Amino acid sequence: MTLELTNCTYGYRRWKQPVLQNFSYALPDGLTVLLGPNGAGKSTLLKLAASVTRPQKGGVTLDDEQAGTTAYRRAVAWMPQDIVPMPTLSAREYVAYIGWLKGMNRTDAWKQARKALVRVQLTDKADTRTSQLSGGQLRRVGVAGALVHGARVLLLDEPTAGMDPYQRRVFRDILRGLTGDVRVLLSTHDVADLAEEADHVTVVHDGTILHHGNTHTFLTHTPPGTLEGRAAEAAYTVLLRSRGVAA
Repeated sequence: MTLELTNCTYGYRRWKQPVLQNFSYALPDGLTVLLGPNGAGKSTLLKLAASVTRPQKGGVTLDDEQAGTTAYRRAVAWMPQDIVPMPTLSAREYVAYIGWLKGMNRTDAWKQARKALVRVQLTDKADTRTSQLSGGQLRRVGVAGALVHGARVLLLDEPTAGMDPYQRRVFRDILRGLTGDVRVLLSTHDVADLAEEADHVTVVHDGTILHHGNTHTFLTHTPPGTLEGRAAEAAYTVLLRSRGVAA
């Protein structure tokens, strides 16, 4: 199974330079962290991969399935940065509703919603109104909604923004537990988000890939003498400075 962007070009304004131009990318197995400063093209990459937007040139595929088809949308789930609660819906109802929107019948969506909440460790909040959940819990409900219809690829846009350190740790552990059967691409501008725990790291800036490889290869950019616990931050800084960018 391979999610792949091939020679994609996309811009938001015709009179401005495209955010991505002739951009190619293949998502590897496991958990991949997509690092880059604000405006680097991370969200655009995710939207193209999720079939939320279409490239002006190039193509996006999952194996032989073209982006935009029903089968593609069922297999690829996207969780945007902002998860909006629905005050009248409980966590389980919210997840089941997403499943229904993805084409599941109501009975299956209801059953699978419970299983999805188990996977994100929120069974005790299944009957809680989404408006009463914490920010971290609401993000986990968003992940459950992405998993309810059996997605094989999970795309997350800045999922840990606003979480406290404990909530981040819980979220990280949950993601690690999913990567046996779901490929995860997590976008962030904060190097503290899993960079040393991920299987792979991709660094982008200005629509260009500065690094794409396993975490060990990413950490080889760490300068000698870097303090323990700062290796990922230092490697990221070196890569950005190689392009004249302040991290």
